[in-house]
Amino acid sequence: MKTINDISCKGKKVLVRVDFNVPVNEQFEITDTTRIEAAKPTIMKIVRDGGSAILLSHFGRPKGKDDKYSFSHLVKQIGQVLGLPTHFSPDCIGDVAENTAKNLPVGEVLYWKMYASILRKKKEMKLFAAKLAKLGDIYVNDAFWYCSPCPCFYYNLSQVLPS
Repeated sequence: MKTINDISCKGKKVLVRVDFNVPVNEQFEITDTTRIEAAKPTIMKIVRDGGSAILLSHFGRPKGKDDKYSFSHLVKQIGQVLGLPTHFSPDCIGDVAENTAKNLPVGEVLYWKMYASILRKKKEMKLFAAKLAKLGDIYVNDAFWYCSPCPCFYYNLSQVLPS
């Protein structure tokens, strides 16, 4: 099996599956950064190579698109833990997502909310994975221990991008 150390990320946009479903208090302050710290070596390797990291995760258990479960509340704190410029995009597919990913500078991080949890049919997951794959050059799974809510979606993404 390949690892992040087997590839060069120079000039690449790397889609990275992370588990940043972190605990927060009522003010949306992260109360435990363990999951972010666990993914930091992978993200730093991408940046040191001269690439950019586009992080994929979920937060909470939303029933569709719910701002309460948006990473917009957490992106600044995530950037502080990583020690990297970290940006947020309100969507993960479509024109806004494509422009944000395209213009992401080398050495920086983009974070957006994954909505794969609302996909129920395998065909939808394949289409979603194909749209998301347009935004990156490589897919890295740094959350082997937690690949839900839609494991099928992540498998599909690994089939359309080098991983």
